[in-house]
Parts: sequence; structure tokens; C-alpha cells
Amino acid sequence: MKRNIVIAVVTAAALVGGGTATALAVSGDDDRGASVARAEARAGDDDGRDDDRDDRNEDRDDRDDRGEDRSDDRGDDRDERAVSGDVTAAEALAAALKHTPGTAVAAELDDGAWEVDVLGGDDGRHSVRVDPGSGKVLGASADDEDDAREVRAALKGSSVTAGEAARAAAGKGVVTSVELDDDDRGWEAETRASGGGERDWRVDLGSGKVTADRDDSDDD
Repeated sequence: MKRNIVIAVVTAAALVGGGTATALAVSGDDDRGASVARAEARAGDDDGRDDDRDDRNEDRDDRDDRGEDRSDDRGDDRDERAVSGDVTAAEALAAALKHTPGTAVAAELDDGAWEVDVLGGDDGRHSVRVDPGSGKVLGASADDEDDAREVRAALKGSSVTAGEAARAAAGKGVVTSVELDDDDRGWEAETRASGGGERDWRVDLGSGKVTADRDDSDDD
């Protein structure tokens, strides 16, 4: 037989899960068969590694999605705990005014804390954050609102403060916000029932009488 007849023995084993194969080729004068077998084996290994990388990337994406969901859930849980906490809206207003004297014009449960807006004697507006569990003031900062004149005009002659409005609305549910409506000259309060339903109310500046908000009633 001719010298350059190639005698090759190829043994291949395929791993079902990994998608790889190992091949051995023996030749006489021509190693091309072995080169092809090695190239195919390397290609199989590369495909397996690519699949592994894709799986790892998908796992990371799933973990990121779960992390975002947990973060959203924690935010909701913080608000739920704040609603059922020891510090009411009226108490948060009182704590804010003790820290920053002036006239409270709004209080809202925001991201797990009470945020109270206070109009100072210099007509500057301040935002005071109060812990809903302890009543401790977490911090205060200047607000850029410039509606001091309108607010003072709306409050002129009134006898019901934001704290008193919050206490009056508490008879309808847990108060999550109270703010001055300087257009209609009244307090607006939002309450949350034990079942999670939210309602809007109006508190008269003179009498403190609580009535259902007209817009909220129309929606119902």
C-alpha cells in the first residue's frame, strides 16, 4: 500500500448535558484528520462554555429582578408599618412644629416617614421629616415653594390647624396626609381603612367639620 495512506482511528464520546466531544486521531504522513477532530472538539467546548455563560447571565438577571421586587416590597412594607405605627399625623405635625416653629400647612406619609411642610415666620417654607415609629425628627430642609402669601390669605380668620384637621379626619380612618387647599379654603385629608381602601375628605377651616371630598364622591 502507498505510504501516504492514512490510517485513522477516531474515538468520540459525547456528554449529553455539556454538549462536548473528545476525539483522537492517528495518521501516518497526513495529520489533517487529527487537526479537524481537534478543531471540532474545541468548537464543542466553546459552545458548551457559551451555554454556561448564557445560563449564568440569565441567573444574574433573575436575581436582579428578584432584588427589585424585594426593594419595592420593602418600600410598601415601610409605608404599611408607618400607617399602623405609633405616631399619628397629628403627632407628627406637633413634633415638626416643636423642631421648626411656624405654621404647619401639610403632612404626608412619604417613603416610610412623615414629611411635614412648615411655613416659618420669615415666610420661608421648610420640610421636616419625622419617624413614624418614634416621633423623632429625622431632619429638616428649606423648601423652594414661594406661595407664602396665598397660604396666609387662605388661613386668615381660620380656627382649625393642620393638627386639628388631622385629628378630626382620624375618625374616618388612619390619616396618611393632610394639606391646605388654598383655592377652596379648606383642609384636604386622605385616610386609609384597615382593608387598604383610601378616601379623601375635606375639613372646614372654621368648624372642623369633616365631609367627603366631592371629587372622591364622584369617583365612587
